[in-house]
Amino acid sequence: MKRNVDHSLFDKAKQNKNDEFYTLLPDIERELVHYFDQFRGKKVFCSCDNPTTSNFFRYFVQNFQNLGLKKVVAACLGKPSGDLFEPFKPGFYYEYSGRENKTPTLADVSYFRGDGDFRSEESVALLKDADVVVTNPPFSLFREFIAQLVECGKKFLVIGNINAITYKEIFKLIQDNEVWMGVNMGRGISGFRVPDHYDLYGLETRVNEAGEKIVSPNNCMWLTNLDLPSRHETIPLVRTYSGNEHEYPHFDNCDAINVNRTQNIPMDYDGLMGVPITFLHRFNPEQFKIVRFRKGDDGRDLSIGGKPTYFRILIQRRSSESNVAKDDYIDSAKMTDHHVLTELAKKAVSPAIHAASLAIFAKMST
Repeated sequence: MKRNVDHSLFDKAKQNKNDEFYTLLPDIERELVHYFDQFRGKKVFCSCDNPTTSNFFRYFVQNFQNLGLKKVVAACLGKPSGDLFEPFKPGFYYEYSGRENKTPTLADVSYFRGDGDFRSEESVALLKDADVVVTNPPFSLFREFIAQLVECGKKFLVIGNINAITYKEIFKLIQDNEVWMGVNMGRGISGFRVPDHYDLYGLETRVNEAGEKIVSPNNCMWLTNLDLPSRHETIPLVRTYSGNEHEYPHFDNCDAINVNRTQNIPMDYDGLMGVPITFLHRFNPEQFKIVRFRKGDDGRDLSIGGKPTYFRILIQRRSSESNVAKDDYIDSAKMTDHHVLTELAKKAVSPAIHAASLAIFAKMST
C-alpha cells in the first residue's frame, strides 16, 4: 500500500535539532548489498554511531569476514550531562578488527577527551584514518557533514532527507559527478527508530514488538560516491518529441521543454529538457549532462504559462546520444504502440533502444 510523504518530520527535526533518527538494520542490508565488493581490505568509520546500539556497526561486525574488512570504528557524540560546569559527557568510540567483542558495552569503549562531535579534532583523526564512511549523519548538519567528507577525500555512503539534493552545495556535487544517489529511496526505506520522548508526528508511525517507536517519513535517500552498476545503465528512450509537441510545453523563461516523467524523455530532442528531481535516481552521466537546477535564463523559477512548475532539473543529452539520423525516428502519432516498438527494434537506432524496444514489445505481445 502506498505510503504518504510527511515532509514536516525532518523539517521539525532541523528546526528543533532533534537528530536522533536511528536507521533500521533491514534498510542497511538492502542498500549495502549493492556495494559488497567495494569494502575488501577497507577501514570503515561509522562516525555518528553509538557502538553499543548502532545497526550500522552491528551490520559491519556481523559481515566483517564476508566483506573482507580490515577494521570498523563507531563513534558517537556525548550526551548532555545536566551539569552547568560540564554540559556534555565525553563522546566515545570502539574499534573492531575481528578479534574484539562483537557486542561491546560501555565498559569496552574508549572515551574522547571532548564531546565526540564529528567536527572535533579527535573524530577528524579517526576519519582521516578511515577509507569509507557509512552512517546516518545529523539531518540538521547534513551539508556540513558532506562537505567534510569531500574535503577529506573519503568514500562514503550516508542516509539523509531527499530534499538535501536541492541544497546548492549538494546539487553542485551531483552536477559535477562527484556524488550520486544510492539504490533505495522514498518508500524503499522503511523507517527510523526514534527516542521514547519524541512525538510520533509522522504520517506513518508504529511501535514495534520491542516497544520502540518507529517513524516512516518516506522522503529519505542514500547519497554516495561508491560506484554503482545502475548509474551506468542507459535509460531506454521510447518516446518521440516529433508529432507529440503538445505533450512537451516550453518554459516561459528558458529555451527548454518540460518533461513530467523520466520515462517520457524523448529520444529525438537534443535541446534542454526540464525533468523532475526523481530523475537523479536514474541519472547516467554518460547519457545526459546536468545543466542547472530550477532556474530559467532570467534567474527566476522555471514557469509555464506564467505559473511556476514543480522543481525541475535542466538536462541535455550527451552528443553520443543525439547523433542518430533524423530519418530513423518514427512518427508515433501515426502508429500504434506495437508498430512503434516493432519499427524501433528493426531500425536499432541504438543498442540500448533496440534492447529496450524488444523487451517492451515482448511484454506487450504476451
